[in-house]
Parts: sequence; C-alpha cells; structure tokens
Amino acid sequence: MTEHTPTPALVTEHPERIPGYTYGTAQAAVSPLTLEDLDRLKAAVWLTADDEEALREAAEILADQADDMVTAYRARLGLQPWLGGYSGHPDGTPNPGYGAATKPRFDRWIIDACTRPLDRDWLNYQHEIGLRHTRARKNTTDHADSLDHIPMRYLLAFTAVVIATAPTYLAAKGASAEHVRRMHSAFTKSVMLHVTVWTRPYVDAANW
Repeated sequence: MTEHTPTPALVTEHPERIPGYTYGTAQAAVSPLTLEDLDRLKAAVWLTADDEEALREAAEILADQADDMVTAYRARLGLQPWLGGYSGHPDGTPNPGYGAATKPRFDRWIIDACTRPLDRDWLNYQHEIGLRHTRARKNTTDHADSLDHIPMRYLLAFTAVVIATAPTYLAAKGASAEHVRRMHSAFTKSVMLHVTVWTRPYVDAANW
C-alpha cells in the first residue's frame, strides 16, 4: 500500500499534549478493518499519489487556519438548534467545557487529514473517532453531559459543509485557482475516506 509521507513540522507539533488525542497509542480502538479494506477504499475514492502530494501542500496552507475552520463549522452547527445537544447539554443549552475539550482534537484532525500516513494507526484512530460519535463512546473521553449519540445521517450530511467551505481557506494565501482546485479535490477525497471509515461503528459488518 502506498502511504503519503507526513509533513514533519506539522505532525510533530506536540499533538500528544491534546487531551484525548490517542493517535498511535494503545488507548485508541482497534479497527476491525484490514489494510486490504483500506486499499480498496482508497481506490474507491480515487486517492492518488498526486492527491497525497496536494494534501501535503494543503497542510502547509491550512496549518494556521484549522482553528478558524472548526470555529466556522461550529458556528454553522449553532444555527441549527436540533443539532445543539450533540455538542451542548442534552436540553440543547451550551456546554462550553465540552466544546473547549473537543475543539483541539477537531483542529488537529484538519492537519491529520492532510498528513497522516494511511496505515494501521490511521485505521485504528479513525475507528476511535467513529466510536466517539456513537453510544459506544460518545461523551466518555471528556466525561461530558451531552446527548449520547450523533445520528449517522448528520455525520454524513455535515461532511458537505467541511468540503464546500475548504476552497476559501485553501485560497487564503494566494494559491492559483488551479492549485486550489487540485488541493480541494485531494481534500475532498481525504475527508470522504475519513468519514466513510467513521461510519463503521454504526453498521454491522455485513451491511457496511
């Protein structure tokens, strides 16, 4: 399996200091997926070596914008009160402590989506992220008072926001229109690959 090479300055930016960020550790769940499954998913989303290079370039542009990106995503979620309980209290009122705890991990995901090698550690942590959206592990990492399950329909639907807003950030430092198009295409494939793996805890093996 071809793996893209991580950007050292970004990957080693002390992610171990982020509470609950268990990438590459024994605390992450063990994914039931195989590396062959991952190869097939990469082929399905058409993630190429050129895309992997474009993702590394995107990481350099997005590194200092990740926090702004996540802030914008959450602002969009905040406009939809029926989604409030998933990051707030069960009654929909804000839960600032929970938001503050999860945000650094979400910020880090922007960079990970562009830099992490697609290997067993990647599979395991994506499965962990998926579990943290479901009743299996929602709220447990941060001991949060919040709704205990994010329906898969919202996980999938909100992916469109992440993908559709990316060009604005990719263009923020003067990249040409063609360069932005190339990076956005690669980012789209990466996001779809991540979210697809996140859905595995929602569905039994036969149906997934």
